[in-house]
Amino acid sequence: MKRTPILLSWSGGKDAAWTLHALRQRDDVEVVGLLTTFTEGYDRVAMQGIRRTVLLAQAEAAALPVIEAWMPQGTDNAGYEATFATALERARERWPGLTDIAFGDLFLEDIKAYRDALCARLGWTPHYPLFGSDTAVLARNMLDGGLRAWLCCVDTTQLDARFAGRAFDADLLADLPGTVDPCGERGEFHTLAVAGPMFAAPLAVQGGETVLRDSRFAYTDFVLP
Repeated sequence: MKRTPILLSWSGGKDAAWTLHALRQRDDVEVVGLLTTFTEGYDRVAMQGIRRTVLLAQAEAAALPVIEAWMPQGTDNAGYEATFATALERARERWPGLTDIAFGDLFLEDIKAYRDALCARLGWTPHYPLFGSDTAVLARNMLDGGLRAWLCCVDTTQLDARFAGRAFDADLLADLPGTVDPCGERGEFHTLAVAGPMFAAPLAVQGGETVLRDSRFAYTDFVLP
């Protein structure tokens, strides 16, 4: 069977990493590259705050190239969409005929509807391999499957800042308040994936300081040694 080439939206977090793992278990698609949005001037992944150097190390461990989408600081949604569209054009130049892109969304219907509409306008077909998952079960499956990650960003309006920098593990899941989704799908927290079946080798990152941004988001800096 000829595999359909597919691009993967890559934040550097556990959901994107597990989506890569799930796609690689299939015989009908082949992930050819990753697409990541960075913020200009910071050299970090938008929202997650992951350093570009760390993300490129992830890509190397996953043996995949990265299409880098650079977004101006403080840009609005129209600016994001323009950045995204340009990155998709570059991906299609690299892989002529490429029309499919996968996302790691889990259950938010409004986000899925937005992506569906955006991709339709741009002539792309979106895929959501993990969508509809029971996130409590999914979180356990990730851990049982060897995924390892760190919490790199916490929304302090939803979760205490002390969770920033913690490992995504069974102890964390046990400590999360009942109001917080086990996978942080409502934006309660974001993660940095460092090991798992999607990587040839674990990333040896070191946790640095945690800072509060916008009086809301607690970011823990992770660096390569």
